[in-house]
Amino acid sequence: MRLPAVRAPLDSSARRGGEKHLVAPGDTITTDTGYMRGHGTYVEDEKLIASVAGVVERVNKLVCVRALKARYNGEIGDIVVGRITEVQQKRWKVETNSRLDSVLLLSSINLPGGELRRKSAEDELAMRDYLQEGDLISLAQGVLVQVSPSLVKRQKTHFHDLPCGASVILGNNGFIWIYPTPEQKDDEAGGYTTNLEPVPLSDREVISRLRNCIMALVNHKMMLFDTSILYCYEASLPHQIKDILKPEVTEEIVLEARQRLLDLEG
Repeated sequence: MRLPAVRAPLDSSARRGGEKHLVAPGDTITTDTGYMRGHGTYVEDEKLIASVAGVVERVNKLVCVRALKARYNGEIGDIVVGRITEVQQKRWKVETNSRLDSVLLLSSINLPGGELRRKSAEDELAMRDYLQEGDLISLAQGVLVQVSPSLVKRQKTHFHDLPCGASVILGNNGFIWIYPTPEQKDDEAGGYTTNLEPVPLSDREVISRLRNCIMALVNHKMMLFDTSILYCYEASLPHQIKDILKPEVTEEIVLEARQRLLDLEG
């Protein structure tokens, strides 16, 4: 039987300056009447009170509470991974982990081969040749991992080629796509060239390890970004892939990854 190893306590100095104002429903956020009420708040007895559990965010005089657990609420510029749920007239319905299905217009996609022209009636008839029900938009072979959108860290780029030989797309909507890093990227195909070649065993093992590392980070409520995933992956290398999600192993590798992140922050 494997017992959890004794770990040194984390350096508490890393919390300096980085604490967020967490509130629970009913907590008083402020008694200052100069603030405006935003999402997740209400006013009672001249006090601004939280209506959901989450993080308080202030934009000038506007105060809102971003829920820790909620469906995805899209913002302009977000990177999302979506699955086609229905083909309609000149559009596709897409599941993006939000309250309502998203819409992808035929006029908004790249044609196969990267051809630039107005979409015609022939293109409308061939919509199922481009994307059909169950397809992940413009993605080839890989593994989809669904997590809470609040755990995906917002960055300038959400497409990462990791040095371990696999790539990840960290969707702001909580859908994460893990796939083998292509040897060469064909940008002229318009995103419709699907590689159905068998994935080598070594690549499948890397993808499986990354998937389990992401789930380990999620179980410990750690933010997901390229560095945290890579540190967790490297900490998991002494263990077999199937053992990563054992509680004692998960705790060990996540603590090691967290400590490296704290050391990186200085």
